[in-house]
Amino acid sequence: MNQHADINIPKEFEMSRFLIMLMSIACGVSAANLYYSQPLLEEFSRFFNVSSSMIGIAAMLIQIGYALGLVFLVPLGDIKERRGLIMTMLFCSTIALLGLSLASNIWCLLVSSLLVGLTSITPMLIVPLAAHLAKPVERGQVIGNIMSGLLIGILLSRVFSGIIGSILGWQTVYRIAAAMMVLLILIFNLWLPKSVPDTVMSYGKLLKSLVALLRNQPVLKEASLIGAMMFATFSTFWTTLSFLLKSPVYNLGAQAAGLFGLVGVVGALAASIVGRVADKRSPRFTLTIAIILSALSYICFLIFGYQMWGLISGVILLDLGIQSGQISNQTRINTLDATARSRNNAVYMTFYFCGGALGSLLGTFFWGLFGWTGVCVAGIIFQMIAATIHIWGIKRR
Repeated sequence: MNQHADINIPKEFEMSRFLIMLMSIACGVSAANLYYSQPLLEEFSRFFNVSSSMIGIAAMLIQIGYALGLVFLVPLGDIKERRGLIMTMLFCSTIALLGLSLASNIWCLLVSSLLVGLTSITPMLIVPLAAHLAKPVERGQVIGNIMSGLLIGILLSRVFSGIIGSILGWQTVYRIAAAMMVLLILIFNLWLPKSVPDTVMSYGKLLKSLVALLRNQPVLKEASLIGAMMFATFSTFWTTLSFLLKSPVYNLGAQAAGLFGLVGVVGALAASIVGRVADKRSPRFTLTIAIILSALSYICFLIFGYQMWGLISGVILLDLGIQSGQISNQTRINTLDATARSRNNAVYMTFYFCGGALGSLLGTFFWGLFGWTGVCVAGIIFQMIAATIHIWGIKRR
């Protein structure tokens, strides 16, 4: 099989800017569900009267739920019509978000967090569809635009939840999020094109093929491990930011933690250029830049993290680095087997969000033991591992 073949793409179909923008917004809005909790962690801790470590478990369960959705649900995109599958998952996400908004104790919060993560897989159904529809010479640029929208949605989710949560309460945040899922269902029903499944196989064989894809595609394995470490770095910071800002050093609340998302948008917007650079140079080149920027962000946090300008500078570097790395990795894996794009994305994003879950857990753990210095050291270690894997991949090539 020609791994670079593109199949089932109508010759007359061309992706419009409107459709790319729609996909980008949808990715951002649906991915935001995974991150509303981060500026609210300190409020959750007070509302449910539990420790920061226990609330860290809730943040971790969202990531684990998402990883489970990636393994067991996203691969369906290769054997099912994607538009219908996307709208089904948006409906399930609506129910999960409403359930979380009604949580009355810590155990309900933990279960609801897992379900929110499990059902928030829409972006990873949209990205393979976009790669499927895009022209090969424009694929990096299209993925870059859509992934920029996704990251902007993630960052603005913190602004939204921080402000709305501090004014109207954290329950309202999740009820509004559920309403946005319903709106996406209506919009997609009108404008999202239908797709032809890329392959025909049973669900059992589909899941079994995931291991073979990882084993037989070194690029997928390398990208998955690097992605996991980079997202662990990202989650370590954002999970602990609300605790740093609440500390005597800053004495700020959830609203301030959310507003830091606006700072990160600067990096996300700049990273929209990365897809075009990856098309012209190579994704491996932009990945090198991404790892360097992410490492520099944590050095900035470690040295200047107790000063506002240092924290802001680090956030810009971090979000630019992580977004650049994500676009680079997505471009690389979407040039692999065209019949397995959803499964390749499922494998990659499973590693990615397991890394995020690890970062959330270790971030709160090291914060409890060593404070901000411990958080920074953990982030730097994650980036050192990512750099080692990347260098090894270059030498192997």
